[in-house]
Amino acid sequence: MSLLQDLFITIVKMTITASSVAIGVILVRLLLKRVPKVFSYVLWLPVLFRLVCPFSFNSAISFFNLINLNTKQGSGIGGFVPQNTGLLQAPAIQSGIDSIDNAVNASLPPVLPVASVSPMEIWMNVLSLIWIFGVIVLLIYTIAAYVKIKSMLQTATRLEANVYETDAIGTAFVCGFIRPKIYVPANIGDANLSYILEHERTHIRRKDYLIKPLAFFALIFHWFNPLMWLCFALMSRDMEMSCDESVLHKLGDSAKGGYSGSLLSLAVRRKGLLAGNPLAFGESHVKTRIRNVLNFKKPAFWIIMIAVAVVCLAVIAFSANPKHEQTDHDLYLGYSIQTLIDNKTPYVGNNSKVIGLIDALPLPGGIVRDTVELQTAALPYGLKINFNMNVDSDIKRRDAISGDAFYRNSIVLFSLIDNVDIISCNIRDKTGDYDGASYSFTLTRGEAEKLIGEDVRSFAYNADTLRRLIDMIPWRIPETF
Repeated sequence: MSLLQDLFITIVKMTITASSVAIGVILVRLLLKRVPKVFSYVLWLPVLFRLVCPFSFNSAISFFNLINLNTKQGSGIGGFVPQNTGLLQAPAIQSGIDSIDNAVNASLPPVLPVASVSPMEIWMNVLSLIWIFGVIVLLIYTIAAYVKIKSMLQTATRLEANVYETDAIGTAFVCGFIRPKIYVPANIGDANLSYILEHERTHIRRKDYLIKPLAFFALIFHWFNPLMWLCFALMSRDMEMSCDESVLHKLGDSAKGGYSGSLLSLAVRRKGLLAGNPLAFGESHVKTRIRNVLNFKKPAFWIIMIAVAVVCLAVIAFSANPKHEQTDHDLYLGYSIQTLIDNKTPYVGNNSKVIGLIDALPLPGGIVRDTVELQTAALPYGLKINFNMNVDSDIKRRDAISGDAFYRNSIVLFSLIDNVDIISCNIRDKTGDYDGASYSFTLTRGEAEKLIGEDVRSFAYNADTLRRLIDMIPWRIPETF
């Protein structure tokens, strides 16, 4: 699997997680409709966090506990799209929502036994190329828009401090990332100018000139998700309205009329997505903002306290992954399920992951793991696990050397290590009772899939599917193996 395809699948996982959080944020915003917009603005931070960071912390109050999404513990990336999607006999996603899973999975093409390349793998390569092409186009557009804005501002003249005036623009905005400057249209009235400057200075104090470009940069990598475009628009509106309210809170209710007039005078029709103009004063949402300004009232102290508590709780819940506690429920027929899921790997050469998987498997009494050999020099890739049979007064020779347990464990390993083809188990007698005899058991991926009836990697999505695979493996392996 190519690096580009791996990156695309990771982005898809992150965007699904962020979409779930975004829906939650939109619902919470409805509850905060009557409180200052700064609280709605802060609520978008978890969405941005999910879009740019594939990792998170664990918490018992995670939002994902409510919707029962199978977020991968320790990584913060939902296990919705398997990393080996293109290699599975029955490609599928696991979103945690049955109706979505059934609709999407029914349309995914299965692997044909006679085909040299999986149709799904071809589709993943095509989608990866489309995605990166979209990213490149948006990045080029963003850079070009910023360069165009900077060229327009070259003729601006300084009014005071970091305030500049130019007739090349029709609205006010902040531009710059290190030393941001305020640019205003030429010949603007002194009354309007005071309101405009207060608004733009508020943006600078809050570092909005950095936050909004960062949000748009994240949006570029998730451009294929229409919900993220909606979130960006709503966040921009919350940003502007919260800034309006901050100005009114400072100037008082008497400034409502003049401030609304300033908004109306700078109202312009938006022309394209000027990412280089991130904080335009009258850029958009003018009607909604004027209505919000005229209806603005300083909220009571108790309302503020409740809003603070709700937003803090929501930010933590939306940012956190479900807290995983190692309990007896994690053990299923002796298998440490969550440890197995956490150590799932595409490569048998990943030594730490492979060892973690082996040590999470149950063994017959009196058997302990010794060395592990990874065979990755050439195809077929193999894994050899050496075990010792130690002195144990309760152990029976038949139970100790029976291959059933090792075959079962090998099938589970085949599901969790994508590219391993052969697994060998070698048990050496250390008890002295059997003259140092050794016993070997070998299983190939083809034999494992013949026994189960399908690609065992399709069971490695989450804990539930892995338990289902364990249930399907017979306790007595046919002697033909």
